Amino acid sequence: MIEEKAKEIEKALQELDRLFLKEQEGKIYHIMLDALDKSLIRNTLVVTFGNQIKAARLLGINRNTLRAKIKKLGIMISETKI
Repeated sequence: MIEEKAKEIEKALQELDRLFLKEQEGKIYHIMLDALDKSLIRNTLVVTFGNQIKAARLLGINRNTLRAKIKKLGIMISETKI
């Protein structure tokens, strides 16, 4: 199951690479990392019902790092408390 999801993600990333290659030359790396970060952080916050301490532990990052990324990426904590 995890391997299948990893293959799906890889396929999606390859497609995004093709789309951005000409228009975003020199920016693709940062665009892709931000997109991945945002999705991963948001989904982890949903799983932890918005608990940033638990989310940071699951992600293996410092709580302050998580908060900085939340702010940078414009993630709304209220939307993760489902």
